[in-house]
Amino acid sequence: MSNVKQIHESQFPAEVVQSSLPVVVDFYATWCPPCQVLGPVLDRLAGDFEGRVRFVKVNVDEAPSLAAEHGIRGVPTLKLFREGRVRDTIVGLVPPQSLHSKIESLADEAAARAVG
Repeated sequence: MSNVKQIHESQFPAEVVQSSLPVVVDFYATWCPPCQVLGPVLDRLAGDFEGRVRFVKVNVDEAPSLAAEHGIRGVPTLKLFREGRVRDTIVGLVPPQSLHSKIESLADEAAARAVG
């Protein structure tokens, strides 16, 4: 079972925009080799950040209007959301440690805002 939840366009507002946790959204396509490489990396990161950051994935071929709304021009594209707004965008494959650092920063910002 994956730690990254597949969502459909209709679920995006509830799962991402209204989430009380920060959310990493993986915009991907099944035919995309780099997306296939990134999938297991995100699954591991989702396990590492369980309870602190939510991870979801959106198939751009099944949600073209959502992809267009978010300016997705290439896959994989990760959008990091906090409080319903995009805080960072990562296009293409990046080293797992770099991803971990960006997500850690997102989680720390959210925790700091919750406390203060």
